[in-house]
Amino acid sequence: MKASLSLPRRLAAVALALLVTEVGQANAAGACFRGVNLSGAEFGEPGGEPFKAYAYPSRETIAYFASKGMNTVRLPFLWERLQPELGKPLDEAELKRLKDTVALLREKGLTIVLDPHNYAAYKKTRIGQAPVTASAFAEFWARLAVEFSGQDDVIFGLMNEPNDIAADVWLKAANAAIRTIRATGANNLILVPGTRWTGAHSWQADGPGGANGTVMLGVRDPRKNFAYEVHQYFDDDSSGTHPQCTGNEKALAAIDAMTDWAREHNARVFLGEFGVSQDKECTAGLARVLDHIQDNGDVWLGWTYWVAGDWWPETETLNVQPHDGHDRKQMSVLQKAAKAPSPAKAACETVVD
Repeated sequence: MKASLSLPRRLAAVALALLVTEVGQANAAGACFRGVNLSGAEFGEPGGEPFKAYAYPSRETIAYFASKGMNTVRLPFLWERLQPELGKPLDEAELKRLKDTVALLREKGLTIVLDPHNYAAYKKTRIGQAPVTASAFAEFWARLAVEFSGQDDVIFGLMNEPNDIAADVWLKAANAAIRTIRATGANNLILVPGTRWTGAHSWQADGPGGANGTVMLGVRDPRKNFAYEVHQYFDDDSSGTHPQCTGNEKALAAIDAMTDWAREHNARVFLGEFGVSQDKECTAGLARVLDHIQDNGDVWLGWTYWVAGDWWPETETLNVQPHDGHDRKQMSVLQKAAKAPSPAKAACETVVD
C-alpha cells in the first residue's frame, strides 16, 4: 500500500503537473516568431546614397505585414556600410537609419532580427583571411551589441549564409562574436547559422571543415540564449532560383530532419529564409512546411519568409510585396500560419534551458 502524500507534497505534485501541462501546451502552440525578410538595405555597393542605391523598409510596408499577423521582421543590411573600416566606429548616419527602422518596426510590435547580409565576407574578403579575422568580426558585433543591448525585441542574426568558408573556421568566428556580444552585457537572443549557405538540406552532409550538424554543436554561449538558423528553398537544387517546386518533398524532408536533429541535441532552430513562387504546387508545399513547424514548436523557434521589400519587382518569383493593392498568392498561406495559435509570451522569452 502506497503511503499518502502530505498536503505540501500533494500541492507540489499538482504544481509540477500543471507546469508540465503548460510546457506541453506551449510546445504545441507553434513557433514564437513568424515573419518576413524586408530586404533593401543590403542593396548596392557600400557607400551608395540612401534611398537611391539602397533602402530600408517604409512605414507602409511595415504596416502591411503587421496587418497580416506577422510579428517578426528579418532586416538585412551591409556590414561594410555600417562599419566602413574594420576596427573603427560604426557610421553614425547609417546607424541612425538602422535605429530609425527598428523604431518603426517596434511601433507595430514587431520583433527585429538584425541581419548582416554578407555571406561571411567583408569587402569580398572571407572571414578568417586577413584583415577580416575572427577578431575583426567579433569587434564589429561588440559595437553593434552595445547599441541594442537589453532590447528584448531585437535578435542578433550573426551572419547571412556563410559560404566558401570551412565549418570549423566559421565556428571559431561565430564563437568569438558570441563571446564579445556577451562581454558587453547584451543578453539578446543570437541566431547562429552554419556554413555552405546554412542549408537545412545539407546540415548533416560532410564538407570543408566538417558537417554543420557536427561542427556547430561546438557553439558556446555563456548565457545559453541562442538558436541555430537554417535556410531552405523548394526548387530541385534548394537554391530558390527557380519558379518550379520540384523540391517540395526534399524541402519537407530537410525540415523534418532538422527537427529530429534539434530534438536529439536539445537545440532550437530558426528558419531564416524560405520561399516559393505563386504556383499551386509551391503554395501547397509551403503550407506543409509551415504546418510542420507549427506542430513542432518545442524545437522550431520561428520563421521569416524570403522575400519582400519596397524595391522588389513584381516579376521576382518569390516576392510577397503587394503591388497595386493586390496580395500575392503565397500570402494566404503565410497569413494563416502567422495567425495560428501562438505560445504564451513567457514561453518565448527563454528559448534555451
